[in-house]
Amino acid sequence: MGRVKKAAIVLAILSILTDVVAARDEIIKNNDKPVVTIQKTGMISVEKGTETVGDHSDNEAVNEPPEKKDMTDRILINTASRILTLYRGKEKTAMYPVGVGKVSTPTPSGYYSVETKEMNPEWIDPEDTENRIASGPGNPLGYRWIGFSGTYGIHGTNRPESVGGYVSNGCVRMREQDVEDLYSRIHVGTAVDIMYDRIVINADSDHTVSYYIYPDGYSRQYLTVGDVKKALAGYGVDTFEEAEHIQAKIAASDGSPTYVAKAYDLVLDGKKLSRRALGKGGVIYLPAQVLADVVDSPLVWNGKTGTLSTERGQAQGVVRSDVLYIREADLMHLFPLTGSLDSHLVYRLKNTARS
Repeated sequence: MGRVKKAAIVLAILSILTDVVAARDEIIKNNDKPVVTIQKTGMISVEKGTETVGDHSDNEAVNEPPEKKDMTDRILINTASRILTLYRGKEKTAMYPVGVGKVSTPTPSGYYSVETKEMNPEWIDPEDTENRIASGPGNPLGYRWIGFSGTYGIHGTNRPESVGGYVSNGCVRMREQDVEDLYSRIHVGTAVDIMYDRIVINADSDHTVSYYIYPDGYSRQYLTVGDVKKALAGYGVDTFEEAEHIQAKIAASDGSPTYVAKAYDLVLDGKKLSRRALGKGGVIYLPAQVLADVVDSPLVWNGKTGTLSTERGQAQGVVRSDVLYIREADLMHLFPLTGSLDSHLVYRLKNTARS
C-alpha cells in the first residue's frame, strides 16, 4: 500500500513539472508575455523572447533606441520684439513680424493654445456688436482668424503698414501672406506662448551667438548691464561682451543684432568644463585658468607685459571681462594639452602627459 502511495506522489509531481514546463514554453513563444529569470549575480532581468530589456550586468554594449525627434508645433510671440516665431520641437521653422496691442490695450502675456481657426472671418465691433463688417477688403481681420483666448486672436489686416507696431486692441496682426502661411502650418490645439522680453539671443547652427535689445514699449522691463550679462552667460559668451558696449546698446534699444562670438563646449575625458571655447575673428580662445586647473599647473599672469607663464612656457594672454584666455595656437606652449573642434562643433581636449 505504501509503494502505491509513493508511486502516486511521484506521478503527481511529474505531472506538475510537465505542466510548468509546457506553460513556460507557451510563454516564451508569446513575445507579449515576459519571462523573469534570476541571474547568478542575483539581479533580475526581464526577457522578451531572446532580447534582454532589463539589467545588463556584464557591461555589454546596449543599443539604445534612437531618441524620437520632437515634432510638436508651438507659436511664440514676443511683444517686446514684435516677432512671432513658429517652432517645431526646438527648431525654428518660420518667423514673422507682427503688430500687437497698444499700451492702453496690451496683448496679454501667458500660455494659451489655438482655440479656433476661421477663413474669411466677420469683424465684430467690440464696443457695439451690432456693428459688423463681412469678409472683404474693408475687413480689419483680413482673411484668416486664429483665436487663442476668448476674443483675442492672430489675424490678417487691411492695414499692412501697421504690422510691427503697438497698434491693436490686444490682438496680434500679421501681413496677409504671413497669416495665411501660418494658418496652413498650425492646428487647433497648437500652443501659443506670449511673453515680453527685451533681450533676445540668437544661436545659429554654427554656434554663432548674437543678441538684440528692443525698446521698452510697455514700460515693463528696465534693463541693466547685469541683466544682459546674465542672459549672455546662459550661452557662455558673457565675457566677450564688455560692459561699456552693453550699456550703449541698452541706450540705443534699436533691435539691431550684435555678434558676440561662436561658443563651443570644452570637453576633456568626456567631461564638460566650466567655461566654453570661444571663436571670434577666425581665432579660437580658450579659458586659461580652467585649463591650468584641469592639468594642475601653476599659472602666472604679468599684467604689464600681457603674458601668461607656466612650467612649459610663455604666451600672450587675452583679457575679456576680467577672464584670461589664450589663443588656440598657444595651447601646447603652456599646457600638456592638444585640442580641436569635432564634427559636432565640440572642442575636445587631450592630455598629452597621459599618452
